[in-house]
Amino acid sequence: MALFSFYNVRKPRQFNHKPIYWDPHKEAMEERVRKIKREMGMEEAPEEYKPQIKGTFIEGTSHLKKSLDKGDNARSRTYKNVKLIVALAVLAALFWYLFWS
Repeated sequence: MALFSFYNVRKPRQFNHKPIYWDPHKEAMEERVRKIKREMGMEEAPEEYKPQIKGTFIEGTSHLKKSLDKGDNARSRTYKNVKLIVALAVLAALFWYLFWS
C-alpha cells in the first residue's frame, strides 16, 4: 500500500482541442476585406501586441510581493542564504569540536 512509486509515474493529460467548424475560405475572405479597407483608409492598421509579462508573477503571489515591498532582490536573498549556510557550517564545526574531540 505505497503512496508513491518510482516505477509507475503517471503522465499529465494533454490538451487536444479539435475545432468544431472552421471555414478557411471565409477566414481568407475576411482577411482580404480587412487588408483592402486598410489600404483605402477606412480602417486603421492594428498595432502590434506586446504583452506586459515582466513582474506579473511577483504581483500575483503574496510572499514575493511582500519581499519586493521590503526592498529584497535576488542578490540580497542569495546573500542571506549564503550567510545562513555559513552560520550552520560554523555551528556544525563547533558542535563536532566540543563533543567529538
